[in-house]
Amino acid sequence: MPAAYLTRWNTPGALQSSALAGAFFKTFVVAEIIKTCYNAGILEPPLYFYRDKEQNEIDLMIYQDMALHPIEIKNHADPGKDDVAVFSVLDKFPGVKRVPGGVVCMYDHLLPRKGEDMIIPLKFV
Repeated sequence: MPAAYLTRWNTPGALQSSALAGAFFKTFVVAEIIKTCYNAGILEPPLYFYRDKEQNEIDLMIYQDMALHPIEIKNHADPGKDDVAVFSVLDKFPGVKRVPGGVVCMYDHLLPRKGEDMIIPLKFV
């Protein structure tokens, strides 16, 4: 990653323990999703970010089949129930259909979370 090189975080350990580890992880995950879209012939991926005036934030929303799939991206292996709690803010918008989303993280296997939301290991991205 050129940004890691420029900050002189030249080893995985240095990057993992840096103050920007979470930002690098989120950037990596979004880049992998964009590459997947491009490889599938989707040149304008329907990817969005959400933040409202109450500071509710959803890292990534994928718009597919007239519905939003909310995604949180966490640089840890122990996702909690709170990681998907913010998805409910989408339910207050009339005409917006929210379908199951998930938390992309360092967990080692796919796991159901609250409702139909999932914990999605990085290897599935």
